[in-house]
Amino acid sequence: MEDPSNVTEFVFLGILQGWKMQRMAFAFFLMLYILTVMGNLLIIVTVNFSGYLTSPMYYFLSYLSFVDVCYSSTTTPKMMTDLFIQRKTISFHGCMIQLFAVHFFGCTEIFLLTVMAYDRYVAICRPLHYTVIMSRSKCRTLVLILWIGAFLHSIIQYLLTIQLPFCGPNVIDHYFCDVHPLLKLACSDTYAVGLMVVANSGMISLIAFFCLVISYSVILFTLRTQSAEGRRKALSTCGSHVVAVLLFFVPCIYMYIRPNTTLKADKLVTLFNTVMPPMLNPLIYTLRNAEVKKAVRKLWRHKVTLKET
Repeated sequence: MEDPSNVTEFVFLGILQGWKMQRMAFAFFLMLYILTVMGNLLIIVTVNFSGYLTSPMYYFLSYLSFVDVCYSSTTTPKMMTDLFIQRKTISFHGCMIQLFAVHFFGCTEIFLLTVMAYDRYVAICRPLHYTVIMSRSKCRTLVLILWIGAFLHSIIQYLLTIQLPFCGPNVIDHYFCDVHPLLKLACSDTYAVGLMVVANSGMISLIAFFCLVISYSVILFTLRTQSAEGRRKALSTCGSHVVAVLLFFVPCIYMYIRPNTTLKADKLVTLFNTVMPPMLNPLIYTLRNAEVKKAVRKLWRHKVTLKET
């Protein structure tokens, strides 16, 4: 396909100006990124090697940790590198690949959080049928469907953007390639494309969020008939899920439910979305889950025993 753009690279303005501030920001984001990778890898290893975290909830949690590492890695390493570079550039095709990856892993997380809410709904509201409805084969099918759905979403975003003509300027007031900042640089009318972006990204986020709200509302209603101990355990698990959902969905809805406009707060909101939820998810799920904490301690003791022998 012939490239309709005269632009071969884009220049990011980044998140901060000033050498001292950038060095401090690098140290801060490096710490967050290390915590993100290590925390999520810990969950992946714990779920896959503990031997008794076999519930579908932990199966999905392992995938969530994998997606969090990938989602954070699409933007954070490049952003940290750019803090030491005065002219922060990315090639045209590198920009399109980054846009695809951000939306692919972001949409995967949206679908995965929705599936996890459905899993909790079945476990609490239909406990007698839980093992049948959420069998391992059906869990694998759900994961395959959400990967396919995320791919279809991101390829649409990619195709909508790559076909636009970019004639200059090529300066993006952002720290990574996203649809709205790129639409501002296109030298053609992007109103229709902007509406399609809202219909695609915005509506996916909004519909999934409403499904989650309905799911957790039904769960809370059902908990009224359970014992005090059952309510406590269910609320503890669902409470962590609700926190993770709010941290991820609110910025997504803010960014993509409105038309093709950019606001001053956009960089801060997307920074929070791409950095904080992937780092906080391991803490949210482990600190409020006794089984995960027990599995981590058991694996750690096993590791220490092997070293001593």
